[in-house]
Amino acid sequence: MRVLVRRVVVLAVMLALVGSARAHEVAATRFTAPVPLLVLFAGAGATVAATAGWLGFADGSGVRTAPRRLRTVGPATASTLRLGVRTAFVALVVGALVHGVVGPSAGAENLATVFVWSVWLKGLGLMAVLVGSPWRVLSPWETVYDLLVTVEGEDIALVGDYPSWLGSWPALAGFVLGVGVVENLTVIPRTPRLTVAVVAAYALAMVVGGVAFGRPWFRHADALAVLYDLLGRTAPLSVEYSGDGSVTVEARPPWRGCTDAVVDAGAVAFVVAAVYTVSFDGYTDTPEYQAVLAAARDLAGTTAVAAVALYLLGLVAFLASYGLACWLVARLAGDGDWPGVARAFAPTVVPIAAAYEVAHNYPFVARSAAQLLALLGRLVTGTPVEAVAPLSWLSVPAFWGSQVALVVGGHLVAVVAAHLVAIDRYGSLTVARRGHLPLVVVMVGYTVLSLWIVSRPVVA
Repeated sequence: MRVLVRRVVVLAVMLALVGSARAHEVAATRFTAPVPLLVLFAGAGATVAATAGWLGFADGSGVRTAPRRLRTVGPATASTLRLGVRTAFVALVVGALVHGVVGPSAGAENLATVFVWSVWLKGLGLMAVLVGSPWRVLSPWETVYDLLVTVEGEDIALVGDYPSWLGSWPALAGFVLGVGVVENLTVIPRTPRLTVAVVAAYALAMVVGGVAFGRPWFRHADALAVLYDLLGRTAPLSVEYSGDGSVTVEARPPWRGCTDAVVDAGAVAFVVAAVYTVSFDGYTDTPEYQAVLAAARDLAGTTAVAAVALYLLGLVAFLASYGLACWLVARLAGDGDWPGVARAFAPTVVPIAAAYEVAHNYPFVARSAAQLLALLGRLVTGTPVEAVAPLSWLSVPAFWGSQVALVVGGHLVAVVAAHLVAIDRYGSLTVARRGHLPLVVVMVGYTVLSLWIVSRPVVA
């Protein structure tokens, strides 16, 4: 009960800090789209549907491309690189947190806020989409655990094995609270000292959990590890670690890593939450959201409660929609195991989350990385350093066009992955086509919704 009370108090404090945390826009200008939006939406939806229809009469052999080995790095070189990168990242984390305490209170002038929420949280997500998850090397809490293991001479798990019933639920809770609420709905990302407090509290929870349950804790309970691993499934490059310490880099189709089922219901919910949360983040930029928020505030009494309630209601709706789609897949395919269907098809929607993550955040990450370099330069030299504008050449129409291409491309990759999973699960092309249909309907609808979300803030 005391633990529950503490959690409620902490959440109440965070909700009291709810405010506008918008930082992802390229510019505040609007433009006229070169084609009517309804035509664009219909064309994009038809493209996704037509791709699914074409795949429905193919056995999938045309898209089952084996990975191609690009390079193998020997154990000594790989170990040196890992140590160097890990040390540099931990030093940057520690430096940012120290600056968050002793540095300026303005978010744009402090390493903590500039680094943690954009370069770290979002930037590593974009890196995972391109080259696979870097978190196995960079995780600062696992670095602390490794140091403790070195001192002890063996892996530490004071409580025992990680409970199987916990699954990925701790990671889901961390993601919903840390990204869904704190990062998207509060002013904490603009407040250096509160940012330090959030990171310190999360780091403590991760280290304590690792000491209690060993390394499996980091794989299953760390929201960042689960998030980056999921996003890394879509990477066109994969990094394979060998037992001797060598590392092999391979090229692969972006859907290849999205056909292996997730292990538990918590991971299924995490995938859906990742897709939903990045879309909700974009939706908060629309005037429609502001109108809904105003109406909800009148009912709830405060903006804080209204904003979080809207986020959680939307999350429940997304989870229910995915569950219903998987139940329909099972019914149409004659599959009595609809939870198994949900686990099998969950990774196939990861490309949608990855594409939207890149589309929504790449200007934010680029701008923040430039600001981070300027702040580091100022700290090192003691003189003001002007931040460059890496995307100054990118017009709002071009940015919107890149978003459209990424969103549609992500849905096409998702359709291919889902088709391959359906064939592997049901064997018969006819059954696979019939079973795949509910997910195709969901993906077409979500394509249109995603394009509307990215278009609404910038297209007149």
